[in-house]
Amino acid sequence: MTDEGTIQTHSGDTSVDSSVTKSEVAVAEHDTLKYHLLGPSLTKAGQDAVDQQKVSEIIYNASKGSKFFNNEEYKDKNLTQKIEKILTRKRQLERTDLTSDLRRADEYISELELSRDLSQTVVHIDCDAFYAAVEELDHPELKQVPMAVGKGVLTTCNYHARKYGCRSGMAGFVAMKLCPQLICLPLNFEKYTKKAQEVREVLAQYDPRFQSASMDEAYLNITQYCTDHELNPDEAVSQLRAQVFERAKITVSAGVAANARIAKIASNRNKPNGQFRVASDRSTILAFMRDLPTRKVNGVGRVFERELDAIGVKTCGDIYPQRAFLSKLFGEKAFHFLMQVHLGLGHTSVRPAEEYERKSVGTESTFRDMSGKEELRAKLRWIAEELEKDLARTQHKGRTLVLKIKLHTYEVLTRQVVPPKAVSTADDLYTYALPMFQRLERERGPGMTLRLMGLRCTHLVSTKKEDVDFFGLKRPISTSSSANPIPTPNGKTETDANGHEWQVWPEDDFETAAREERREEFDQLEKLSQEYEKTLPHDSNNNSHNNNNNNNGNPQINQSSTRSQKKASEEADRRRLRQTARETQTDIPAYPKKEYRRVSDITTPSKHNPGIDEQSDIWHCPICSRPQVARDRDFNNHVDYCLSRGTIREAVETGEEESIET
Repeated sequence: MTDEGTIQTHSGDTSVDSSVTKSEVAVAEHDTLKYHLLGPSLTKAGQDAVDQQKVSEIIYNASKGSKFFNNEEYKDKNLTQKIEKILTRKRQLERTDLTSDLRRADEYISELELSRDLSQTVVHIDCDAFYAAVEELDHPELKQVPMAVGKGVLTTCNYHARKYGCRSGMAGFVAMKLCPQLICLPLNFEKYTKKAQEVREVLAQYDPRFQSASMDEAYLNITQYCTDHELNPDEAVSQLRAQVFERAKITVSAGVAANARIAKIASNRNKPNGQFRVASDRSTILAFMRDLPTRKVNGVGRVFERELDAIGVKTCGDIYPQRAFLSKLFGEKAFHFLMQVHLGLGHTSVRPAEEYERKSVGTESTFRDMSGKEELRAKLRWIAEELEKDLARTQHKGRTLVLKIKLHTYEVLTRQVVPPKAVSTADDLYTYALPMFQRLERERGPGMTLRLMGLRCTHLVSTKKEDVDFFGLKRPISTSSSANPIPTPNGKTETDANGHEWQVWPEDDFETAAREERREEFDQLEKLSQEYEKTLPHDSNNNSHNNNNNNNGNPQINQSSTRSQKKASEEADRRRLRQTARETQTDIPAYPKKEYRRVSDITTPSKHNPGIDEQSDIWHCPICSRPQVARDRDFNNHVDYCLSRGTIREAVETGEEESIET
């Protein structure tokens, strides 16, 4: 534990005394920044032998001086200050009697143990370097060389590229400094969605209600399959993986365990093209979790990792000795989450993603720096109109309206208001959002420049009509679940709007926050790449190394791409993706956010009923998995929205940056 006046680095062990020189203090502060700049994909498989310190130095030097770097530096300083407050609070608690807190924690652990379910077999399937693997099918010559997929930001790297420190979520020009011979291919979502569908056809044979976590990963509960076919889990999963390879010609890795959390961690153990099973007994599970770094747990991002590290929690086994402090330092939800992580507890039920209950409906738009008063109001009005469409589609109104803006300096601000009635129309949304926006203008002064704006409704009220029978009684809904949800202290059972029972776990909020952190990072790295490209001569060879595949199928390094060509390519990608969405009806991950829509691009809203008639043809959105009326214009508009939206953090829950308008 450090004393007051010291500076804590990311390791949690190294402290710098307040008497050291300013230069030494700066070095200590930048150590934490360098670690932060390593990005959210630090735990990706294939990087065990990589010198991460060297990688962090390259990223640091390559991005220094950019808006991205300044924003990351600002966030790192804020986090350091927050950690200092956490440590101060912990020292205060150490001087108090924590007997009651310790007893309460032990009682909660006992309750969790009683809820442990070891009867289910859950599998996490993860395609190995998916985009890269699909591209290698068309270009076998790339299998033995470092290769990545993505333009401004890498979305996937093959395992040869990972040996150099390249990974998904890394700016392309930074990756080129790590591996100058890296070959980068543009995204081709049409190929990826078709291949993903082939994989899913195999998964459905083992669990028809499997859950797609993203385009290249899924959860299955194979308990019933193993019973019906008299197979043990290892045999069933090995058979599944072989069938995927035979059908799709790509490899997948798998984790097998008693719940989804452990299965996901295990799927990363024997990558690529391997499987790992954690036996379904308490002692094995506890031993598996004991030495596991907290960062390996889904839901623990870079920020939470540093906070935990600062109080001495480096591994899941370190959680137990600190149990009396956790709720007072991080809150009740974090306490519940960490206790179940320590014990290796998690979901045992698996269900399709579309059955999850919606907590909010929102839309946001990223654009080039904008400061004109009328322009910003027109953008706010357009966002309100887009949100109206989505509220109509999802059949909801919102009791709370949240406004989010991002300044050109990357600073994010949010405000919220509770209207006197639940809102859903564009007029109401704009009416209640405008005063919040005007207040931000007054606070920031004239010339406020934005690059992102969004609106979100929370505390939703369903406008969906109940499904009733001839006598006016609500129809019973029968569902077949992979596992029976059991009410537990760590995972209670709730009923969603469709009448489905499912388990609610504290981990959901943390996993959502970690996803938001990754998406935010992707957005900022895309901006960093754009900044870097502006520094390059237009007509000279540069290191963007975006390839084209138009020369007899052989990828060539494109050293003379112009900005107009890049923009046209991006627009073509979006058109292909919309077409693919209609043809394949499969999930597609969020596309890197850019200025996808302008106010002038907005089409007149359809005069047809925005609701979905049960007799209408239905197309399912490949991104949010929600049903859409089969009309080209409306469907294209919706897919555009899904591609350009980011995630607005739940302002009501976080409460860190928001102030309530009354």
